[in-house]
Amino acid sequence: MTHKNITLTMIKPLAVQKGFIGPILAKVNEAGFRIVAMKQMKLTVDQAKDFYAIHKERPFYNDLVAFMTSGPIVAAILEKENAVEAYRELIGSTNPAQATDGTVRKLYGTSIEANAVHGSDSDDNAVIESAFFFSKLERF
Repeated sequence: MTHKNITLTMIKPLAVQKGFIGPILAKVNEAGFRIVAMKQMKLTVDQAKDFYAIHKERPFYNDLVAFMTSGPIVAAILEKENAVEAYRELIGSTNPAQATDGTVRKLYGTSIEANAVHGSDSDDNAVIESAFFFSKLERF
């Protein structure tokens, strides 16, 4: 059964710095996603630590927080049927070197950490992550 739902994406700092916001959003549009909410911002260290708290015990946590606070990001809520699964297919593997040709991470990512975009990994996390960045008043 398919249903419309949401996923959260963040265009990560290096992809923003390299000017990939437009090309990435074009791929999102071409794939049939509707942008429900979007903003550009710079995460504080506390915000990044809070957002990635699930990875707190992992060895890459501090590097991830440092990277995600190194420049502006673009956060967006995307809507589509089976949004989480569809977006993860569009963006490809976490490691750009292993991502399928034509996926966002293959085209715009440079490493596992600087893999261009974040995508929610479950419907539940998509709701939690979307609420982290956007109030109900910011969604259209």
